Amino acid sequence: MRIFINRELEELRDALAASLDILGAGGRLVVISFHSLEDRIAKRFMRDHARPDPVYAGLPDMPASARPSLALVGKPRRADAVETESNPRSRSAILRVAERL
Repeated sequence: MRIFINRELEELRDALAASLDILGAGGRLVVISFHSLEDRIAKRFMRDHARPDPVYAGLPDMPASARPSLALVGKPRRADAVETESNPRSRSAILRVAERL
């Protein structure tokens, strides 16, 4: 109910979209999600912006607008056993990182 009332998922989508305008080349977008709905939004956003436009797949020259704008950095990270033991709330946290191209 809190997520719906506060429009948290819409705010996350808006913030991720705005991050592409704010981040300079080499800047890193780091998202820590605590809920599966949040993580799905972050994962899909990063994945979609790390792929080239499929319309231009296989062509030798691709316009700048069709090139990927993000590069995924590493794999998603979860809290290890030591962190989870000292901070039980961290058990659901997932950290994702992407770099602006």
